[in-house]
Order: sequence, then structure tokens, then C-alpha cells
Amino acid sequence: MFTAAVSHAQQDSQFTQYMYNTVNVNPAYAGSRGALSLFGLHRTQWDGVEGAPTTNAFSLNTPINESNIGLGLSFVNDKIGPTTENGISVDVSYTVQTSETWKLSFGIKGTGNFFNLNVNELDFKDNAERAEIQNLNKFTPNIGAGLYLHSDKAYIGLSVPNFLANKQKFNNREVAVYEEKMSYYLIGGYVFDLSSNVKFKPAILAKAVAGAPIQGDVSANFMFYEKLVLGAAYRWDAAVSGMAGFQITDGLFIGYAYDYDTTNLNNYSKGSHEVFLRYELFNNFNKIISPRFF
Repeated sequence: MFTAAVSHAQQDSQFTQYMYNTVNVNPAYAGSRGALSLFGLHRTQWDGVEGAPTTNAFSLNTPINESNIGLGLSFVNDKIGPTTENGISVDVSYTVQTSETWKLSFGIKGTGNFFNLNVNELDFKDNAERAEIQNLNKFTPNIGAGLYLHSDKAYIGLSVPNFLANKQKFNNREVAVYEEKMSYYLIGGYVFDLSSNVKFKPAILAKAVAGAPIQGDVSANFMFYEKLVLGAAYRWDAAVSGMAGFQITDGLFIGYAYDYDTTNLNNYSKGSHEVFLRYELFNNFNKIISPRFF
């Protein structure tokens, strides 16, 4: 006679190779690599499932000369079913030297979100219902902040990219089509020198948002001869992943990841694919002799 069900849905864009895309979730990361860093990523999630998320992300971040200030600019395009969201963010960070080897960065993020719902991609029971609902286009601002403690071997960061809970509604109805929730991100990693030519870096990302269980990602990457990166990852109760990357030149790095679903989605999905390209320009005063692992 009575039925109860609980469902949890993805809100923010999901990345398997989050360790290379930190600035999207933590503004304090901006400028921390000591170079002008350009980053582009494409992700196709749950390949084979109609309306599954597709994400494109582009960013740049840089330190300002020899000052303690870093700046970042990022753009994320996220399409899920009939909805498309474009977010443009500006990041500002300030770094303090806390010891001989450690630095602490503070960051703030300002974001403008452009949300679109295309009703032509929806199914209606009759023409009257179709005529009642119009396309939804809305702009909402948001603000976030983050902390990032790092050295040459380790890092840990805590951030909240969006403080404001904005709602997108059909023609000002009470029922929200989409509602932003405050998300908390905890990220960390450490680099072990296994030999002169092999480095090992475990990393974690934990995400908490109201109304959903804590999501945890654990990854392990190996770097060989400062060139080739191979690794694997596990997303709690969701997927296992394989990752590969190659340092083409001192400034150019390319990476790929494949997710294999461990849930019932595996019956319908061919997995998720993610590819990125990062290009960096180094100034004379902050030239990095060997590629950074994060």
C-alpha cells in the first residue's frame, strides 16, 4: 500500500582527474604552481545513456610576478538532459610562507552561472501542459572561498565553491527545477620518491553536500622518469578508474581517464571518458626544473 524511495543526484561537475583540476573547486590553488597554467578538459559521463552529463572545462591561473597574489579564470559547460549550465569564475588567492617548506594560500571565488532549460527536449502528456511551460533562462551569481596548505611534496585543501543556495524555477512556481546546495571539498595528496626515476602520489577528494551522502575519491598515481604517469582510482560506491598521462614537453601535459561503473548503471553505460590538456609557461624567476606532480 505504501512505498518509500530515496535518490541522490549529481550536482557539481564530476572529475576523475581532480588532482590536475583543483582550481575549479578551490580558488586558493590559483598561482600555486608558479607558472601561467592553461587547462582544458572534456568529460563524457555514462557513455550510452541518453541525456547523461557532458562537461567541458577550461581554466587559466597564474602568480602575479614575484608577489604573493595569484589570479585564476575558469569556464565550465555542463549539459545534463534538457539542461545546460555555463559557469564563469574569477579566483584571487594570497599566499603566506608559514615555514621553510610550507605555504598557506587563501582564496576567494566569484562565479556567474547561466542556466538554461530547453523544454523542447521534454516529454509532455498533452499540448496544454506544453503550452504552459516555457524555456527557462536565468543568471545567478555566487561566491566561494578556500584554503590550500602545500609544500613541494604534499598538499591539503578545504573549500566551499558556492555559498549561496540559488533556485531555478518554472515560471516562478514553488517547485524548483534546480537548486544549488553548499558543497564542501577536502582534497589532499603526498608525493613519495620511490627511486630516482619513480614517484608515487596517493590522493583523496571528499565532497559533502546537504541531502546526499559524503562522496569519496581515492587515487594512486605513479610517475616514471618525469614523463609517464599511470594510476588508478576508486569512487566510493560508484566507479573504478584507470588513468594515464604523458609529459610531452616541460610545459605540455596530456591525460586520459576511463571510469568503469560499479553500480547498476553498468548494465546500460559503456563507462565514462575524460581527457585533458595542460600547457604551462614558466618565468625565469620561478622556472621548475622537473614537472610538478600536482
